[in-house]
Amino acid sequence: MSSPYLAIQVVMMPKDTNPHGTIFGGVILSYLDQAGAIGAAHEVVRAGGSFPTLVTVAINRVEFKQPVLVGDVVRFRTRLVRFGRTSVTMDVIVEAERGTEILPVTEAEIVYVSVDPSTRQRRPKPLFDPPAEESEKSV
Repeated sequence: MSSPYLAIQVVMMPKDTNPHGTIFGGVILSYLDQAGAIGAAHEVVRAGGSFPTLVTVAINRVEFKQPVLVGDVVRFRTRLVRFGRTSVTMDVIVEAERGTEILPVTEAEIVYVSVDPSTRQRRPKPLFDPPAEESEKSV
């Protein structure tokens, strides 16, 4: 597994609350998905691929461990779980900085697939270009 990558950091605002006065889970889910995609693209580029167009295919697991409060500085760190031919699976770890405390608040595993944005069907596209000899054989 790779080392954690800080994909997003955001301050939670009153507009993000639910009727219970804590941050709405859907707000956290939205940031989870964005952070996972940012982290996945980062890992592809770091491994030598070109910047991919990624779409979310699955959120395998989400665990809300503690509530997030207005004013919390929330960090979304990502870690590569695995590369497939066209997919990348990421762990997203969410921490809330509340005063002097750093609290683990949410964790998720999300799968993204690289697609070809130039086609209407958005067909899956390999994350990494095939070696030169393979691409010459297919000509």
